[in-house]
Amino acid sequence: MALDQSFVGRSYPPTDPYEVGREKIREFAEAVGDTNPAYTDPEAAKALGYADVIAPPTFVFAITFKAAGQVVQDPQLGLDYGRVVHGDQRFAHRRPVRAGDRLTVTSTIETIKSLAGNDVLEIRGDVHDEAGEHVVTAWTKLVARAADENTAEGEA
Repeated sequence: MALDQSFVGRSYPPTDPYEVGREKIREFAEAVGDTNPAYTDPEAAKALGYADVIAPPTFVFAITFKAAGQVVQDPQLGLDYGRVVHGDQRFAHRRPVRAGDRLTVTSTIETIKSLAGNDVLEIRGDVHDEAGEHVVTAWTKLVARAADENTAEGEA
């Protein structure tokens, strides 16, 4: 069953603030194998003009994907998350995420398409700091695979 197009443009309340810590940035940089010293060494970050360490560009995925859970779990939308795969991810940064930032995310359903029986949902996550400054926007594309005919008929 195709997702309801009337949900396009629907925004969800901002998340509670997420405080970005040096250790979280270091752990993320290590996990993705990025050895840029601006991610782990405050002095290296200061030499680049930042007050503290900055995060790798994809760091915000962790908080924007969690925020997109408000959309995914909306019972009125009717998305079957058991059939969902991650289709795409992109970011548009205004500035780097910095240690000490307190970030909130507002999720908005940007598009809903039906392709070959699959539902494709794009969620925009607008990330702001506690002063209200726009930091980054992340787009997450989710694909809800079409149910196969046997499953649709109640057969396993």
